Amino acid sequence: MEVKQVIVVIKSLNMRKGKLAAQVAHAAEYFMFDRMTWKGRTASIEFSAAEVEWIKSSHAKVVLGAKDEAELQAVIEQARRAGVRVHVVTDAGRTKFHGVPTVTCAAIGSDYVDRLDLFTGNLKLL
Repeated sequence: MEVKQVIVVIKSLNMRKGKLAAQVAHAAEYFMFDRMTWKGRTASIEFSAAEVEWIKSSHAKVVLGAKDEAELQAVIEQARRAGVRVHVVTDAGRTKFHGVPTVTCAAIGSDYVDRLDLFTGNLKLL
């Protein structure tokens, strides 16, 4: 089965290309970092079968746009209800958002394409 990671970005924030790229990179990294368990200097993570397949294969990522935070939050809730891992990125607001922490995007999965498409298939490529 095909696997991918979907990163959904809030379009209404009108982030510059560099800012958007950094936020998407954070989302992709959080897939690993949010789940690490540390013992001293050693980290461990347990992965699902779909995640292992994704790591060992293509690392396919698709970046989609949500019109606003409400649409992103709806996708996040649907993914969580389906048991798909979600990694939300909240920017600290130091450079763009006037000191206000702001949700910018979320990584959904990685997981099987047919599962992810149930709640991200209606979104457009960014």
